[in-house]
Amino acid sequence: MKPIIAPSILSADFGYLAKDIEMVNRSEAEWVHIDIMDGVFVPNISFGFPVLKYVAKLSKKPLDVHLMIVNPEKFIPEVKALGAHTMNVHYEACPHLHRVVQQIREAGMQPAVTINPATPVALLQDIIQDVYMVLIMSVNPGFGGQKFIEHSVEKVRELRALIERTGSKALIEVDGGVNLETGARLVEAGADALVAGNAVFGAQEPEEMIRQLHKL
Repeated sequence: MKPIIAPSILSADFGYLAKDIEMVNRSEAEWVHIDIMDGVFVPNISFGFPVLKYVAKLSKKPLDVHLMIVNPEKFIPEVKALGAHTMNVHYEACPHLHRVVQQIREAGMQPAVTINPATPVALLQDIIQDVYMVLIMSVNPGFGGQKFIEHSVEKVRELRALIERTGSKALIEVDGGVNLETGARLVEAGADALVAGNAVFGAQEPEEMIRQLHKL
């Protein structure tokens, strides 16, 4: 099965955002990945809901919304209003994760959980059957363009084994340092979806890069 490709608009040219979203609309990408940062949970701020409403209006692809923020459950209505397909929250930011996952599902979105590079896969044991997807961060969240953390490939294998052992239907997504080389190894290890930022928007031909990632 071909991997799902989700270009991250955090790496898009914000001076020509409409043009970059139109490119993604034309491409073979399945989703648009949106990173929301608050400057508290991660040391950076990305964009707020006024910009996201503009993105949602232009995008013809489902929105994969990744909240790198504290108290993400407070924004379930706003994310829902965007028409988001997936709402992704961090394990580390949700002391009451099971409740938040249920609230996301009740709002009509697919619940997903992200784990940071130092968070063990084993901690997902008690939530893995309740989520649509798990996102493994293969860089430290907060900045684009970081070097891929090699241990992430093994984490994908561990997560695939956990999913198979528990009978979960969860997808595995990976975000950070994804390119043709790392993407191939992640897919081989069991990844279902790849978030690509610089690899796509920094390419000479972004649509062709998406096509090549899709072939992995």
